[in-house]
Amino acid sequence: QVQLVESGGGLVQAGDSLRLSCAASGRTVSTFTMGWFRQAPGKEREFVAAISWSGRSTYYAASVEGRFTIFRDNAKNTMYLQMNSLKTEDTAVYYCAADPREPVEAISTGDFGSWGRGTQVTVSS
Repeated sequence: QVQLVESGGGLVQAGDSLRLSCAASGRTVSTFTMGWFRQAPGKEREFVAAISWSGRSTYYAASVEGRFTIFRDNAKNTMYLQMNSLKTEDTAVYYCAADPREPVEAISTGDFGSWGRGTQVTVSS
């Protein structure tokens, strides 16, 4: 079983940058698709970004394309989300997720097998 723990959230101003980390334990996730989702108050959880096990393929929601970068370090069993040019609409709880399936299949269902508890990101104007 995979345990995921997010960190790096906080309160920033619009235009600032923030880097989230997701540390995995319990087993290696080097062969897993990993991703980030977020949920804003009163809204449904939405897909943000995902990365293949090798790191060669990345996928982004249109709303974050060009501003966010997902990457991973399999040697550290850790995934990251670099968030630049943050907007107030990026305010949400960000969740890390991992799944053994290929990215396209995992993203299409939006239901990854393992989830972290989330980290709050608040962007003020």
